[in-house]
Amino acid sequence: MSIRARLLLIAALATLVPALLLLARFVQDRSAAVAADTQRLAMIAQRTAEDLDNRIRGTAQLHYGLARAGDLATEDRAACSAFLSQVRAAYPQYTGILTIRPDGRLFCDSLQTGRELDLTNRDYFRRALVTREQVVLEPTFGRLTGLAVMQVAYPVRDAQGALRFVLLASLDLQKVASLDGLSVPGARLLIVDAKGVVLAAAPAAVPGMKPGEAIAGSPLFDFATAPGAAQTAPITLADGQDFHWARAAGTVLQQAQLHVLAGAPNTSLVAAADRRYAQDVALLAGMALALFASLGLLAELALRRPIARMQGLAQQLSAGELGARIAPPLPRGELGALMAALNQAAQSLQAQREDISQLNQRLLQSQRMEAIGQLTGGVAHDFNNLLTVVLGNAELLAEQSAGDPLREPLARMIVEAGQRGAALTQQLLAFARKQPLAPSAVDVNQLVAGMDALLRRTLGEHIEIELVRGAGLWTAMVDPAQLESALLNLCLNARDAMRGGGRLTLETANAAFDADYARQHPDLAAGQYVMLAVSDTGSGIPPELLSRVFEPFFTTKAKGKGTGLGLAMVYGFLKQSSGHVTIYSEPGHGTTVKLYLPRAHGGAPAADMPAGEPLQRGAAETVLVVEDDAAVRQLACRELRALGYQVLDADSGAAALVVLRSEQPVELLFTDVVMPGGMSGRELADAARRLRPGLRVLYTSGYTENAIVHHGRLDPGVQLLPKPYRRAELARAVRQALE
Repeated sequence: MSIRARLLLIAALATLVPALLLLARFVQDRSAAVAADTQRLAMIAQRTAEDLDNRIRGTAQLHYGLARAGDLATEDRAACSAFLSQVRAAYPQYTGILTIRPDGRLFCDSLQTGRELDLTNRDYFRRALVTREQVVLEPTFGRLTGLAVMQVAYPVRDAQGALRFVLLASLDLQKVASLDGLSVPGARLLIVDAKGVVLAAAPAAVPGMKPGEAIAGSPLFDFATAPGAAQTAPITLADGQDFHWARAAGTVLQQAQLHVLAGAPNTSLVAAADRRYAQDVALLAGMALALFASLGLLAELALRRPIARMQGLAQQLSAGELGARIAPPLPRGELGALMAALNQAAQSLQAQREDISQLNQRLLQSQRMEAIGQLTGGVAHDFNNLLTVVLGNAELLAEQSAGDPLREPLARMIVEAGQRGAALTQQLLAFARKQPLAPSAVDVNQLVAGMDALLRRTLGEHIEIELVRGAGLWTAMVDPAQLESALLNLCLNARDAMRGGGRLTLETANAAFDADYARQHPDLAAGQYVMLAVSDTGSGIPPELLSRVFEPFFTTKAKGKGTGLGLAMVYGFLKQSSGHVTIYSEPGHGTTVKLYLPRAHGGAPAADMPAGEPLQRGAAETVLVVEDDAAVRQLACRELRALGYQVLDADSGAAALVVLRSEQPVELLFTDVVMPGGMSGRELADAARRLRPGLRVLYTSGYTENAIVHHGRLDPGVQLLPKPYRRAELARAVRQALE
């Protein structure tokens, strides 16, 4: 079903409510009209009865006055008739006024006919003969006029009570039957005698209800004569018409045996309500047609066309055109909001596509890092073992060749080459985030200040160094040695970018990242950080190269001037430390690298290691050396003996356990971490401490994997001497482990 059809259906349902209300009002109006008009009919009937009662009372008073008038106490018939004629002229409600002798003969009348009439057979005359001081009533048709009258007879007696004459006034009933005043549409008024003969009617020409016609035996007459019945009732007449009738009540009516009825056909009573209903229906139909037309136009302009625009956008999006948008202007209201939401959804889809592209790039970067990590892990152990042997023997060779101008430089060159190889391996491990870290609470301001002299010597006098220390700087949770190495790498890169000299600025400050920023950088957690910025005024980095500066082996320097691992090492160190690094550069103006180090919560800053301390020697303590590489094992044993220690050696964990189960004293277990044979250095240390609780352990390794390092950090209580190591480093590590 189309939207237009749905709207028209809704409009039809909406018009149903007013239609039902209109129908309910119509029914209510009809009922109210019938009730009100029925009440008016009852008022008409009762008013007519009261009017007849008043006229009869007035006639009785007239009789009392005429009975005492001397003009009627005469034998002059003509004079008497003339007098009554004058009275009748003054009271036109009477058809005639006459006097009847006691023998029943007409004496004089207001019509002055002079006719001779015998009225002894009239009921009102017979009753008047035996009545005293009150009128006698009889509804009938007048003999002289033929009109329906109420005969009001009054016996006039002398002082002795003898009947002098009967005074008769004929009250015109048709003048009583009037619908003036309280009019009801189609109303009819009937005055009916006890036999069911219609004496007077208004209007007088209605068939079946004309004066002189009888309604005896009809439901209407039954209603009029039923004792104790309601004053109103719906009645169906003989011709099938439905009427509402009302009847009047009163003692005069009962005395005269009259019934006053007022009625009206139902069609007349509800005609006004029907007309209003027809008008309302016509108005509602017109409004409904206008509403349907308006809704059709509205559906076209405000719904179908906007929806067509949205449908077009959806089709474009489904076809992959994520740059498509609904062009402004957008309509107001919900459709406009929906269009804006669709545009926003399209924008989000486009952003998601860009994010997916960035994620793919990150995935490729992660895969490259993983590949380098696997490569590093594969060669670092054996390569560092070789470098340990090379550096150790080169150092001995340099000592033995001291003063020999031919061999001493060669030995020093071997030492330097070994150190460069060790640094290269360390940089690879740093980028792959596989170097063991020992983070502690570090005062970055103090660390930078402590490197001031080293940096000035290293960078040269043509570089101006400025330190901007942040006030109230938090301590950072970071490996201080690795931070020094990273800072030195950044400063050397800055020096190379400022060939003709410049200014190097080191700045520290507190920083915080909110959740929105963290969502854009998945490797970063929202929270507080310590910022260390390195800024130079050098040549800068072109924008097209800026996104690649942290890749391993990528460098902007000339060939042979750099390994391309300096920034990669910094990047890996920061990520492994749960930190963050950003770089900003503008060609010709310089570069700024910002390191964000996680804030340390609690703990005092680590104390600096004293520089240039003398070589620490042993006091004949026994050290068990466990190393699977024979050359490295021989070198370690020789160096330890030269330092004054008793040395035992084993080429595997199993062989070391044999020694530990013996009675030979062992103060320190110096073991490689990665060894063949199914037992690592950590497993050996755990087994050794079960045999000899409290045994001191010093680990050494060129690549630790996850044995003693988790999440890039050394396990608590673990001491590690990384390979390759030199004699001074070995001496210091052994003394620290023993002490």
